[in-house]
Amino acid sequence: MAPISYLSFVIAFVVVPVAILAGVLGLRRRLQPAQLFGTGLLVGVALVYTVPWDGHLIRIGVWEYGSTLLGHLGVVPYEELLFIVAQATLTGLWVTLIDTPDGSGSITRGQRLLGVLAGGVVGLAGLTLLSTPSGTYLGAILVWAAPVFALQWGFGWTVLVRRRRVVALALAVPTAYLWAVDRLAIELGLWTFSPEQTTGLAPLGLPIEEALFFLVTNAFLVQGLVLLGWVVERDAIPTVSDVLDTTVERAE
Repeated sequence: MAPISYLSFVIAFVVVPVAILAGVLGLRRRLQPAQLFGTGLLVGVALVYTVPWDGHLIRIGVWEYGSTLLGHLGVVPYEELLFIVAQATLTGLWVTLIDTPDGSGSITRGQRLLGVLAGGVVGLAGLTLLSTPSGTYLGAILVWAAPVFALQWGFGWTVLVRRRRVVALALAVPTAYLWAVDRLAIELGLWTFSPEQTTGLAPLGLPIEEALFFLVTNAFLVQGLVLLGWVVERDAIPTVSDVLDTTVERAE
């Protein structure tokens, strides 16, 4: 049995950082309604999209839990639901802290098609991995990720490329942190993985499947928030103040 519970671990290493980051944003007055709405929206989407997939992998034995659990929603532990919510909130708040939404840029129909096709390639790679038992977890991640990537890249991959520095920073920090958190959880025995359904590759003790999972899920969140900010800024309705300022500038 793990020395600490799954719940205690999530609170200490994910929920507390969320509270700290929210406090920093509050002090800097960066808690904007639109960005908070976007984060809340992505938290809801993350739950709806992740829980069925998560439950399927638990049912087929890809991973098991080594600590006492509060209970389950189906086969998914309540602690897992908290982790999903806390991770999405953590990454969302981090994006809010470092990103200033930008409505410039555009994407053509041909570029949209290219983005969708790129998402399809991710799905095909996942299906190929699923054809072998050891590729089950890795392939499941890619197949699960493909529709989201196809949607996001088809909607605005050119915007993401143009804002690549912000995207890279927004993705790198929470992903690296959650890699470290996950590595610690594995060492503590909070969860274990099926050797038959994983590759067995684990640089520095972190299975490549877990590394890919946190990279992919954070990419969902970062790309979603950057694209949402782009849409809001691009389609923003000018206020009376904006119109007056523009008129004065032209007169000068």
